[in-house]
Amino acid sequence: MAQQQQQEEEDELVYTLDEALTSLGFGKFQYLVLVYAGLGSMVDAVEVMILSFIGPALKSQWELSSTQESLITTVVFSGMLIGAYFWGLVADNYGRRKGLLTVAIVTTISAFLSSFSPNYISLLILRMLVGIGLGGGPVYGSWFLEFVPSRNRGTWMVIYSTFWTIGTILEALLAMTIMPSLGWRWLLALSSIPSFAALFLYTFTVESPRYLCAKGRISDAHDILRKIAIVNKTKLPPGILVTDQVTHELNEELLSPGKNKTSNFKTGLSSFLMLLSPRLRRITLLTWVVYFGNSFSYYGIILLTSQLSAGENKCFSVALNAKKHTGLYRDVFITSLAELPGLLFSFLVVEKVGRKLSMALMYVLGFLFLFPLVVPQNEVLSTVLLFGARIWVIGTFTLAGVYCPEIYPTSVRTTGYGVASSVGRIAGMVSPLVAVQLVRGCHQMAAIILFEVVLILSAISVLLFPVETKGRELVDHC
Repeated sequence: MAQQQQQEEEDELVYTLDEALTSLGFGKFQYLVLVYAGLGSMVDAVEVMILSFIGPALKSQWELSSTQESLITTVVFSGMLIGAYFWGLVADNYGRRKGLLTVAIVTTISAFLSSFSPNYISLLILRMLVGIGLGGGPVYGSWFLEFVPSRNRGTWMVIYSTFWTIGTILEALLAMTIMPSLGWRWLLALSSIPSFAALFLYTFTVESPRYLCAKGRISDAHDILRKIAIVNKTKLPPGILVTDQVTHELNEELLSPGKNKTSNFKTGLSSFLMLLSPRLRRITLLTWVVYFGNSFSYYGIILLTSQLSAGENKCFSVALNAKKHTGLYRDVFITSLAELPGLLFSFLVVEKVGRKLSMALMYVLGFLFLFPLVVPQNEVLSTVLLFGARIWVIGTFTLAGVYCPEIYPTSVRTTGYGVASSVGRIAGMVSPLVAVQLVRGCHQMAAIILFEVVLILSAISVLLFPVETKGRELVDHC
């Protein structure tokens, strides 16, 4: 009788998904999720970093023009622009796992086949397909985020971001080893190994319980939570799992005067329009500014490092000889190491200071490091200033990757994250026009001023975000 009465009392108790994740803690299960999501982030970094190495080699071997060489990078970013939006819709409407699988398939096949490209056109097509696959990067981040308890969630998202930097460092080391002796085809083939690993390990992934709850599949979500409890050797709270009905009602109220419109949000257009609904419009527009600013500054600083620190700027009174390819690999490796202090600083402040204030502070520091370059400096000082600027810009990039998926509800989290990333890809395509063309045209002051304006606008946008997400539970519906 006592046991029966206790069971009846427990049946009357309820708990939310956030309470369940807090009770389960961050254990072995989450570490495994982190490794897989981090592997996906490494794939992104590796395939993007390849662009720094294969362009010069292909230009020489296939006698490409500068425009044709640049197009290899452009098609990848164009593919990422398309993929970021498309994979977000797949993940939000059909599940995180289906998003992970399709991303892994497209990326792996196209990345490996590109190493066998017989000509320039086939390479462009395959690398664009790689870009479409890489556009699914936000799926990995959203999937990992939804397994993490709200406490110290920002810290773990920063740790997840370090996999990107690890990928850039490893790719630079691989290029230093492979390119001088074996060439670009072997570099492309070996660089696809992380993609194959992500595809193979997919069978061990599980669906996000938060996504399942958002879709009303409470029983399935509970089954996943029980698996987490077994792996972590912890226990779920007593009672039954429930969803947040209040936010769900707000979602229905948002969608329209008519309930029949709810089903329309299964379509891509409706999901996109939901990002621009009255409740999300401010968040979405500010996020776009931040992601544009981050990508514009990040890729611009990398290109400025080459233009100002390598002695390639012909506007100076003293110009150095062009670097050999081996010097290029070494410099990319060193500049990648410059991101480690930025990641460490982000790790230290994300939970203590918060997302918004930390990002604003790092934008200001990036502004200060770039400002002396308004006028030409000597090579050593230029290198120091650009490395310092990269430290803070990678920090803002990292914290934006924490804040963006946190602030969007589960129902449109991956779509919102993906569209913001797409805006960043546009900035990645525009940035070379400023960082390379203006500097080569002897307009360094104009280039730096433009970067400074972008950094200030990004800082203002961060401060205008409506909420701080530090310690805040994730929302499932608008």
